[in-house]
Amino acid sequence: MWPAERVVGETFLSLVLALLGVGAGLVDDASTAVAVGVGVLAGLLSLLRRGLPASVLLVVAAASGPFFGFAPLLVVVAWSAGRRIDGIGRAGGVFAVAYGLALCLAAAWESHVSLPVLAIAGMFILVAIVVPGLAGRYWSQRRTLTDTLHEYNAQLLRERAMIAGQARMLERQRIAQDMHDSLGHQLALIAVHTGALEVDSELTGRQREAVGVLREASVAAMHELRDVVGVLRDGVGAEAPPGTAGPLGAGGEDPGAPSRGVAGIDDLAETSRKAGTAVEFRRSGEVRTLATTADHAAYRVVQEGLTNAHKHAPGASITIGLRYEPDSLVVEVANGPAAQPAPSGVASGGQGLTGLKERARLVGGMVHAGPTADGGFRLAAVLPYTSPGDARKTFVAPPDDFRAQNPAGSGGEAGPVIEWNGLPKELAKAVNRTKRSNGIVIGCGIAVLVGVVIVIAVVVGVVFLVHESDKAMIEPSQYDAVKIGQSEQSVRDSLPDGDSFMNTGPGDGAPPEPDGATCLTLLSTELGSGWDSDPVFRFCFKDGKLIEKKSFDAG
Repeated sequence: MWPAERVVGETFLSLVLALLGVGAGLVDDASTAVAVGVGVLAGLLSLLRRGLPASVLLVVAAASGPFFGFAPLLVVVAWSAGRRIDGIGRAGGVFAVAYGLALCLAAAWESHVSLPVLAIAGMFILVAIVVPGLAGRYWSQRRTLTDTLHEYNAQLLRERAMIAGQARMLERQRIAQDMHDSLGHQLALIAVHTGALEVDSELTGRQREAVGVLREASVAAMHELRDVVGVLRDGVGAEAPPGTAGPLGAGGEDPGAPSRGVAGIDDLAETSRKAGTAVEFRRSGEVRTLATTADHAAYRVVQEGLTNAHKHAPGASITIGLRYEPDSLVVEVANGPAAQPAPSGVASGGQGLTGLKERARLVGGMVHAGPTADGGFRLAAVLPYTSPGDARKTFVAPPDDFRAQNPAGSGGEAGPVIEWNGLPKELAKAVNRTKRSNGIVIGCGIAVLVGVVIVIAVVVGVVFLVHESDKAMIEPSQYDAVKIGQSEQSVRDSLPDGDSFMNTGPGDGAPPEPDGATCLTLLSTELGSGWDSDPVFRFCFKDGKLIEKKSFDAG
């Protein structure tokens, strides 16, 4: 089935060709009924040219000889056949037969056919059949070559992406193994030792509570490390199946993996309170559901804000805020000035804030961090509400990318497979060379086509002039062969009728015509005595006989 656009286009083209067929038929002095019939057939045949290109071309070529109304359709059908007939030999044979049919039937349809008329008809049919066919075939071959090049380039890009993906996967597995071997071991030791220290009878209640907080933090860190290692190694979160035990703390406890979303922010605040920090947690607005990635980003913002406050402003009060706006969630962590000097040797590379900004960018949000007027520090993030399905389809360009942020969409909805700006240098050079070559080929093709048209026009013009001169000029010997007293009919049969644009009449200097006579004026094939005069032969008839013939120079 044709798409709606093609149906509309084909219908419009069919109507246009039908109207052109009717108009051409009327110009050719055909009756109204014949012209309308030719137009209707032209419109119907145009709808069949895609499925039956060779058959329709032969039918239209044969019909265009007797009926001039098929001439507009012949050009369109020849273009379509040149594009769709497979094989050079088959296409050449079909076009040769079509040309022969059109020329022979056109000659047979005329009662009197002269060589100039036949030559002009041959040139017209050549322009109407062969030239559109060659142009259509060239366009089809160029399009095929271009599509093949695009497919080849797309295959190269896919192969390059696969190789790069394999290299990234190997590197991620190496990093995951190093993290598991080093950090996992250290965190396990911390969890074991703090678990043993927690049951020491010599500890006070306050000390035991602090050790418990430390043990829970180390176990939570082991869970997070397991998730990160799973993401690095497999590309997905490594979540333990339901019912399986995670890393065990002292006494065989399994606290389970804590929540990594907005729901887990209460646990973060409570952990900081147990460490002796005053933490206030505020919520406002109607609670909304966030996408998984945005929910996790909100958790990480609060976690990073608390970590920075503990490291750089020990003893300062902390305020956590979640504000549900109509279109986004605003997450804020603010702390006051430090109540005591920060411990020396605290590592801070600034990577935490950089990672948060990247997380927020990936979900379509933003992060702001900076000091406050009272000497504290404020970390805030704006995260949009998106459904889990929308979160997978969202693409956000990095800050230095000036392209618009576009939804990725589902398969088949996007634009071209190839993004030409991302081609390798070698492939980009090849594409540029191909584009230049295509431009040269197109230019040469147009030049050849224009040259062919000019040659055809010159040939047609020469043939036309020869034909017109045959109707307006005679040899001096023909003039001498005509005798006064011959019948008018015999004289006119031996001479051209003079009906030509080259015959402008006797001109200046012509002798007066005999009374009551009708005269035929013809030009001589010989040159006149001067540039401004032409030798003219005049034959005057009266009562069915030639009564006078004169030769003179007309200005």
